[in-house]
Amino acid sequence: MFKTTLRTAFAAIFFLLTILISQAHDNGKGTRRSRSRQSNECNLFKGSWIMDPSYPIYNGSECPFVDSGLNCQKNGRDDTMYLKFRWQPHRCALASFSGKRFLRRNRGKKIMFVGDSLSSNQWQSLACMLYHSVPSTKHTFTREGPLSNLSFPEYGVSVMYLKNGFLVDLVVEKESRVLKLDSISRGGKWEGVDVLIFNSYHWWTHSGSLQTWDYYQVGEEIYKDMGRMEAYKIALTTWAKWVDSNINPNKTRVFFQGISAIHDEGKDWNEPNVRNCQGQTLPIHGLHFPGKRYPGQHVVKGVLVKMKNPAYLLDITLLTQLRKDGHPSIYGDEGRDCSHWCLAGVPDTWNQILYNILLKK
Repeated sequence: MFKTTLRTAFAAIFFLLTILISQAHDNGKGTRRSRSRQSNECNLFKGSWIMDPSYPIYNGSECPFVDSGLNCQKNGRDDTMYLKFRWQPHRCALASFSGKRFLRRNRGKKIMFVGDSLSSNQWQSLACMLYHSVPSTKHTFTREGPLSNLSFPEYGVSVMYLKNGFLVDLVVEKESRVLKLDSISRGGKWEGVDVLIFNSYHWWTHSGSLQTWDYYQVGEEIYKDMGRMEAYKIALTTWAKWVDSNINPNKTRVFFQGISAIHDEGKDWNEPNVRNCQGQTLPIHGLHFPGKRYPGQHVVKGVLVKMKNPAYLLDITLLTQLRKDGHPSIYGDEGRDCSHWCLAGVPDTWNQILYNILLKK
């Protein structure tokens, strides 16, 4: 354990020195840039992770809404450096999260996350941020089937998570599981909500025992197989048309959670001898990720741009790609988890960005 701690300490010192050198280099270049270009470079989703001793903003072990598989410290993870990083967008600043301000600003509103376990990851994060930020405010929590609801009666605010990994219909017909790519029959639960944050991607990439469907259906046609991204595009287009037809943009703000990174191959971040996220204790330094892009990124952006009222893309891909250290790894429920995120951790930044966007409305 001493050797591991020593290695982590040396790695942290090297990481910090790299940041300082890089910042000095950037400052030198900055004097040569035009003012007009600087003023137009703010992008909440492009930036880097910097050390911040004030982090984390809550203790995951003290939050009652964290699933056991995401409570990494409670599960025995003994390194804590991954908790000490804050997202710094390039050439702009994020306002610190204030639970009281969030509740006041959203008084009387319903906020709902709809999607797979990464949506749940983000919902749990926001629930913990609020729980920690306003500890004296009374709350109620209910869970009925796929719907989890955290409410703050004093403010009339409900923060909900609705499990729905595909967004389109998955039904059982003649003992077969059929994914109906052009059908949404349960969208009524999305209506009457003031802020909707949708997500769908990882379930589309599952195969073998993890695959939860047997056939695709489009209209009357049944398909045993189809290109995954082709199916994903058809389904996402169905969702987009449903939103455009059923959601009033003057009453409801719609977001789409972008694709969250998986770190299961070290070659993606130029460490070919590293098999996965296990043992990773520090982020990737810099503004860029050296590895591959996800095919779903192009699909998501292509569908959103064609919407009559485009959903706001929470483009979290890069900021998650840089955080190979933030996964539960062997400190989850079982096996090795390099797709979900420890709490406290990376999803807190997704919610801080969401908070900043909602403040500007």
